[in-house]
Amino acid sequence: MTEETLTHTPPTPQQEIKIKSTRRAIPDWVFVFPGIYFGWVLTKGEAISWYRITEMFYFQGFHMYGIFMTAIPTGALGIWLIRKLRIKALNGEPIEIPKKRFHKGYIIGGLIFGLGWALTGACPGPLYAQIGTGFTVVILTLLSAIFGTRVYARWKDKLPH
Repeated sequence: MTEETLTHTPPTPQQEIKIKSTRRAIPDWVFVFPGIYFGWVLTKGEAISWYRITEMFYFQGFHMYGIFMTAIPTGALGIWLIRKLRIKALNGEPIEIPKKRFHKGYIIGGLIFGLGWALTGACPGPLYAQIGTGFTVVILTLLSAIFGTRVYARWKDKLPH
């Protein structure tokens, strides 16, 4: 992979005007269907199962680790293809995947995230699928996640980044 494929040069004002004139607006409701499908996949794959998540944290089962070991290379391949083939979004916009630099906030945030995941048996994505399958008690977890996000937004400038 060349350096050119890893970096993005911002468009000139003339290019920006051309890009905006060729973009098609995609209504938000279009994304409901992929979201429903994703929830169905999570449900059928038992990735939203409290039992499977607890089993993972006690190192008693391979199920969730197998999902992650499949998802990580699949995601890496997808990102590599997007960069290599310069794939654009449905509305014609270039897909930008910014570079990430490591900092200690990832460790602290990861520990907080993992603690919340272990306590509640869910990470943010599957919360909606759990609620959709009838586990209404998860609404409290969702509200807590929203509260945590708001607290982070309030204090993020004072946290290590």
